Amino acid sequence: MKIKGVIFDLDGTLVDSMWMWKQIDVEFLGRYGLEVPQDLERIIEGMSFSETAIYFKDRFQLPMTLEEIKHTWNQMAFDKYSNEVKLKPGASEFLEYLSQNGIAMGIATSNSRQLVDAVTKALHIQNYFGSITTACEVKAGKPAPDIYYKVSEDLNIRPDCCVVFEDVPAGILAGKRAGMKVYAVEDEFSKDLKNEKLKLADGYVKDYRELIKEWELT
Repeated sequence: MKIKGVIFDLDGTLVDSMWMWKQIDVEFLGRYGLEVPQDLERIIEGMSFSETAIYFKDRFQLPMTLEEIKHTWNQMAFDKYSNEVKLKPGASEFLEYLSQNGIAMGIATSNSRQLVDAVTKALHIQNYFGSITTACEVKAGKPAPDIYYKVSEDLNIRPDCCVVFEDVPAGILAGKRAGMKVYAVEDEFSKDLKNEKLKLADGYVKDYRELIKEWELT
């Protein structure tokens, strides 16, 4: 396979941010006297920001509009994305390695446009990417392949020449359904799903620097 494009999920894959969303869920639902159900994380896995808001409103009967829910989440998360969220191990070196070897890069995220813009600017990585696409911009969120088709189209690269990096099963399935090779990325948030991730993915990454040694791009 000739690698021409690399597409990253954002949260838990390119940046270490999943810890924050657990805190936000607890605080947000706590405002209404609700606890976070044990099955919540797995159910919303892969949903777009808008799809997640719809799910929350319906399941928890929230007295808010969808726009109010999304605005509240953006407000709760913005400062952390701008000041506390860091890149995953080896990600900075890997992005530079891909850039130096002429590999096109994109981001395919279920997060909001406001937050993905905040974190990529804060980490000074926005210029690496020829496409930064949110799942709200396509018909269906992950595990549907729509967002990966969209990013590969933006990059003008065939899906079978793209490699995807994802941290959860829904995202891995989305990449595979788009006909792309998919690496699972280790993340504390999804450690209980490691065996499932290993079965679904084509490879597994703990530190992106591992791939700099393995890949032959030149």
